[in-house]
Amino acid sequence: MLKRRAPRKRLTHDERKALILDRAADYLSENGFPVRTRRLAAAAGISQRLIYHFFPNKSALIDEIYDSAIEGPFKAIWFVELADRATPVADRLHAFYRDYFDTLLTRRWTRLLIYSSFSKQNMAPRYISGVILRLLETIVEEVAAERGVTLPKEKPVIHEIGWILHGAVSHLAIRRHLFHANVDVPVDLVLDAQIDSFLAGFEPMLVRLRKEPAPGRKRVPRKAPT
Repeated sequence: MLKRRAPRKRLTHDERKALILDRAADYLSENGFPVRTRRLAAAAGISQRLIYHFFPNKSALIDEIYDSAIEGPFKAIWFVELADRATPVADRLHAFYRDYFDTLLTRRWTRLLIYSSFSKQNMAPRYISGVILRLLETIVEEVAAERGVTLPKEKPVIHEIGWILHGAVSHLAIRRHLFHANVDVPVDLVLDAQIDSFLAGFEPMLVRLRKEPAPGRKRVPRKAPT
């Protein structure tokens, strides 16, 4: 006697919308931008007409992919943990970047953000201005507070200090997920080395940046030795 198949669970409106966003993010991370909604619909296993039932236009769909797939994985608790001065800042940074790399800097996330940067989409600028600049300020301010050193007043300088570490971590994800380079070295070892190097050079970085000319002031070229 043939067994009856269990009836398929009918997805709710929100569940179907989340599924569309997830499959569309998968497709874009592998194929890039721009893309026609017909192809996104096929990747999501639905009709193009149904996409417009959930999203008024492609821009709205892209905006929601950003919210769910780019900014969504970022944990607000990370800011709290990074600012917890009951824990040495080195331990905070090691814990944060390991979790950040595993949770957020995945193959899909990294490829999606990079692909969007080559198109008219503004995912990367939105993510940097909305999340990363605050993150960089938090990291630099916490290191400075523990070391008892004074930071420059200019926010762009503080951001550049933070980028020295965060940029290295981000490029590690790019090397692993896009270039497939040097994958034999464990990620945790590389992260630990990047963090330790950043902390060891923190004060020299401040000294160097304070010697730089103010914005808008031309650097005087050095004379070549005779």
